[in-house]
Amino acid sequence: MVIEWLKFRISPPSRDIFIRLDNEIWTPFLAQFPGFLGKEVWISPNFPDEITLIIRWESREQWKKILQNDLETIEQKFAQQMQNHPYEIIEAKEYQIRKFSNS
Repeated sequence: MVIEWLKFRISPPSRDIFIRLDNEIWTPFLAQFPGFLGKEVWISPNFPDEITLIIRWESREQWKKILQNDLETIEQKFAQQMQNHPYEIIEAKEYQIRKFSNS
């Protein structure tokens, strides 16, 4: 399994709007691709201006098959809906989950 880890900065009053629109726009878009396993939204009471998205993929190959043009199109749609609520991505990371047997 591969984890796509994204952290955004947004004003605290706009945080719930970001989360709602992400769920309405990005999540259905990603869910149509093979290998998408799910997504979590993490918020911290200590950092009300940050949102972390954890997106789980079956494999890196499946995740990276999404065309850049399609990603740009959906990001434009999301950004248009968020135009009165500025946000920025401040970190993007990728992790692999490794499990070893105990035998």
